[in-house]
Amino acid sequence: MKVSCVISNNPDPGVFDHARSYAIDYRSFNAEERSNPTVLGKYLSDLKVDYLILAGYMKKIPQYLIDNYEDRILNIHPALLPKYGGKGMYGMNVHQAVIEAGEPESGISIHLVNEDYDKGRILFQKSISILPEDDAESLASKVLELEHRHYPEVIESYIRGQV
Repeated sequence: MKVSCVISNNPDPGVFDHARSYAIDYRSFNAEERSNPTVLGKYLSDLKVDYLILAGYMKKIPQYLIDNYEDRILNIHPALLPKYGGKGMYGMNVHQAVIEAGEPESGISIHLVNEDYDKGRILFQKSISILPEDDAESLASKVLELEHRHYPEVIESYIRGQV
C-alpha cells in the first residue's frame, strides 16, 4: 500500500508541504477540472489510483468518480452519523450543532462515499462523552484526536478486506 497522490481544491494547502517531503505527487484541481473525467479522472487513472481517501474535503464528489470508485471512496465525518450529516454539516458547524442540541456524546464516523452527502455505508464509529464544560472548540479538539487515531487504522483494514 502506498499513497499515490494528494489532491486538493485549494491551490496551496499545507498538506502539499507534507506530500513534497515524502516525494508524493500532488496537484490542485479547480471546479471545472474536478468535474471533467478527462482531467481528474485521467490523472487518477494514469497514477493507477485504487482508492480515494477524503480528509477535510467538503465538495460534492462528481458522479463519474463515485461510479468508477464504487465502495472505494472513504470519508471521515466529525459526528456520529446519521445525525449531524449532510450538506453544510462540517467542521465547527457540526460541533456547534451537537453542543446546542445537548447531546451526551459525539465522535467520528468513517464511511463510504455515495451520491448523497454522508449517507454511504458506515464502516466505523467511535464515540466520546461530552462534558458539561465542553464547547464547540473543546469538542472539536477531542474529535480531531479520534480522527487521527482511528482513520489510518480503518483505511488500512478496509483496503486489506478486514472491515
